[in-house]
Amino acid sequence: MIKLEPIKVNNLLQCGRLFAVATLRLQLIKVVVILLLSGFSLSSFAQAVDPAGGDGLAIADMMLGQGAEGFKPIKGMPAVTVTTNPDGGQEYTVTLQILFMMTALTFLPAILMMMTSFTRIIIVFSILRQAIGLQQSPSNQILIGLSLFLTLFIMSPVLKEFNDTALQPYINEQITARQALDIGQKPFRKFMLANTRESDLDLFFRVGNVAPVASSEDIPFIMLMPAFITSELKTAFQIGFMIFIPFLVLDIVVASVLMAMGMMMLSPLIISLPFKIMLFVMVDGWGLIIGTLAASFGM
Repeated sequence: MIKLEPIKVNNLLQCGRLFAVATLRLQLIKVVVILLLSGFSLSSFAQAVDPAGGDGLAIADMMLGQGAEGFKPIKGMPAVTVTTNPDGGQEYTVTLQILFMMTALTFLPAILMMMTSFTRIIIVFSILRQAIGLQQSPSNQILIGLSLFLTLFIMSPVLKEFNDTALQPYINEQITARQALDIGQKPFRKFMLANTRESDLDLFFRVGNVAPVASSEDIPFIMLMPAFITSELKTAFQIGFMIFIPFLVLDIVVASVLMAMGMMMLSPLIISLPFKIMLFVMVDGWGLIIGTLAASFGM
């Protein structure tokens, strides 16, 4: 005989609460969408609350004191509008600007890796951890956090120039969004060009079959970004190679001593790890690494 397990009442109550919350959220989303598309008019709000047009409209009429005439249309903010300026440019409404800004936020991790010093820093820190022989210490969260704050420190002049020339004038409505974008890319372009090798730029110009440009200002951004990240990878591996050498020498010395003593079954990594940590601390390794990284960007 098959024994059926009784359904718990608590589970049913929890499912009911979740269904009620989901239904309420759908109704709220419906109201917000109607308000947005109708320009935030009070008549549309009343219709969203009471689609049948019954008591909701009557109560709202009494509150506004307009009687049987109903609601007077209230001019709201247009949801989607594109205005053509006299100079030929186009200006979008705040609704579209917010939509574009929220979409741009999804590219924030790519911007962080492709246009800042983050890539070089995190690669050097990862190579340093491998050179010492520590697999999980410092953890990935600590390395990423340290890399982010060091990136903010190195990029502070660029961010300050971006804020002064593009962001603040745009917030104060002195320039349009298109002008802010064109002005805001200049400090990042200057930073990327200063840390990009000419050989990498030539590589992507040849791969993309693009004609050479007369000056650095004419370099397309789509060519500059991959050339910059390629140069960052090369520089990071060069710094990592220089970091690896002293720890490699120490491993070789410890392995030679163990073989001379006949202790071939003992792993040299276990013996050399404390000595590598002691060496790194005695020479102030973290200060040297961070100082070298900052100096490599001209700080």
